[in-house]
Amino acid sequence: MESILEPATKMQQSDRGIRLSFSASNDGLMLKQIQAVHVPDGRAIDVRPLLHIVEDILSFAAPSGDAIVETGKQATGTEAFQHQTNYQTNITDMLETLSFLIDRISIEMARKCSETREEHATTMSILSMVSNYPWDAKLVIALSAFAVNYGEFWLLAQCYTSNQLAKNLAILKQVPGILQHSTMLKSRFDTIKDLITAMLDIAKCLVEFKEIPSNYVTEDVAAAVSAAMDHIPVAIYWTIRSMLATASQFTGLSGSENELSSHNLYAVSFILGILGAIKLSTQAQRHEQPSNERKFIEAYQNLQFLFNAAQIDNIKVLKALINPKDDPLPLVDGANKKRVSVDVLRKRNVLLLISDLDILQDEVVILQQIYEESRRKSNSLDQNPYELVWLPVLDSSVSLSKIKQRTFENLTATMTWFTLRHPSLLNRAVFKFIKEEWGFEQKPIVVVLDPQGRVTCSNAIHMMWIWGNLAFPFTIAKEDALWKVETLTLDFLVDGIDPVILKCISEERFIFLYGGEDIEWIRNFTHTVKTAARACGIAMEMVYVGKRNPKENIRRNMAIINEEKLSHCLPDITAIWYFWIRIESMWNSKHQLGKADEKDPITQEIMTLLSYDGGEGYGWALLGKGSTEFTKARGTTFLTCLSDYNLWAEDVQTKGLVSAIHDYFLQNPTPHHCNRLVLPGTADRLPEMVTCSECRRTMERYILYHCCDE
Repeated sequence: MESILEPATKMQQSDRGIRLSFSASNDGLMLKQIQAVHVPDGRAIDVRPLLHIVEDILSFAAPSGDAIVETGKQATGTEAFQHQTNYQTNITDMLETLSFLIDRISIEMARKCSETREEHATTMSILSMVSNYPWDAKLVIALSAFAVNYGEFWLLAQCYTSNQLAKNLAILKQVPGILQHSTMLKSRFDTIKDLITAMLDIAKCLVEFKEIPSNYVTEDVAAAVSAAMDHIPVAIYWTIRSMLATASQFTGLSGSENELSSHNLYAVSFILGILGAIKLSTQAQRHEQPSNERKFIEAYQNLQFLFNAAQIDNIKVLKALINPKDDPLPLVDGANKKRVSVDVLRKRNVLLLISDLDILQDEVVILQQIYEESRRKSNSLDQNPYELVWLPVLDSSVSLSKIKQRTFENLTATMTWFTLRHPSLLNRAVFKFIKEEWGFEQKPIVVVLDPQGRVTCSNAIHMMWIWGNLAFPFTIAKEDALWKVETLTLDFLVDGIDPVILKCISEERFIFLYGGEDIEWIRNFTHTVKTAARACGIAMEMVYVGKRNPKENIRRNMAIINEEKLSHCLPDITAIWYFWIRIESMWNSKHQLGKADEKDPITQEIMTLLSYDGGEGYGWALLGKGSTEFTKARGTTFLTCLSDYNLWAEDVQTKGLVSAIHDYFLQNPTPHHCNRLVLPGTADRLPEMVTCSECRRTMERYILYHCCDE
């Protein structure tokens, strides 16, 4: 049996051989060989998820001699299993492409290590297999192949005492002999552990180096970056060669003699020094990039990873979002204004209200009603169906002015749900993630997280405006199910906003809903309706519903209407805002589900109402009786119809008032129209084609930028 420690002369020969190889790389000969098999085809591949799995495999495998006696226990932990499976969601497609290549390389490593010590030739063979991939992908793919062999070896060592199948396989591979020499082999396992740590460090270094945004590579560091790039091929070569040296060690351990040649033992130590030197050289130049930018990139990628991975509960994702700065009490409980930790949200359905400081007071008021209603239906905190958390999204690079600070404090004072203690707790990475992953721009959104932290809806605010708590748990599936049973009735359109309207509907009385901002048209319209009602001998109720985004002119109109007793109005500006935001949300919801089809009757009615409101000048009106019978038209059309009372008066007796007026509209279309449909949203999320609600022709598309400081 060969001694573990060889004579000094043999170690010196190994030293000279390895030094000669590395000297060749310094002279440029090795670099030319490596570059000759580097033929990238331009494919882009994000190997970070794969690297996460590799890191887990290498860390969960027995790393040192001290751990060998405990190996039977290592593979049984639920937490370890959860940690390993966390990465599987994000790499399925990647592995479909790479699994065959990884398998080929792992076989090559195992075969060459058992047959020959030609590590240089084998390293170049592996580099040829990954010739079409970028540098970082080459290394991570090779490291994955190494992890397959290394992980399989230690999985048998860990499980063979408790699993009969593993025991039989381990016997065939002569693994049990390792445990008999655990004390004697400890130094070798420690060396392997150090080498694997160095290989992982190199892989992480290369992945991070690739991810440096070009706009952060200034002229001052461009030369340093270029020099660091020259080291990458050599770093990859020696890292792959280190894998072979390490593989030969644990492959040799499972052989009959359970010994490790001094050549490989010395080679591992020497290569470890080389890798350390390359790592330091690469890092020294790479870290010219400001540390804040590196942290920003890492934090953003961590958010992406966490939201793509399976979780035991929601705490990891919430802390990454809400508490990246490790504030022990980052939240304020709106009920008592006390600071609390993120743990109060553990395993709860969490609704993230995301907005800037321009969130409307109307929005806060209606959300307050919905939130309080959910509380009234539960007896304790644990029974609350969900928790609402306000995340004020502000540019963290700009300090909060006194005015904005006061605005923030005023808003939090009115909120009874959880709020972030201060906007500065959301860092730049969270700010970017919210904007890019969830599409936040200016209007508030509500992102729904289930008790495991999974996003079940990227924006449920439309559901909340339309159905309130009936839409719980606010998932896409629930939203779709609600639409399948919904029809556009007057009940659904007004949703209990005003008791006068509800009473008219329940009593099946005639009611006019009308809107617009021209007070002279309003006076003319209400007077004409009253005249026609008297002529028909019909009791008629009229309710003014204003206009979308009501401003001071709508408030003045309401005051005039009430003072002159022209008609009834919705109770206040908030009610008017809510009436219109629900109609707007109906379109948004349909569009978000991909069901804003113009053949859909609800979508048609919604777009007609929005086009009426989007027009300038005169208003519009809707006449209804009960919940399901109604007709609508622009203000001028309705006024003409009422003036032409004699043309349709006889039809009232046979068809009823609503049907008679509706048939009049069909028989007397307006000769000219100019419809303007203002749809909520951004240019890249709007439909490419919209047809006119009156003539069914394709409408011209414009982008409107509107500012009104009234």
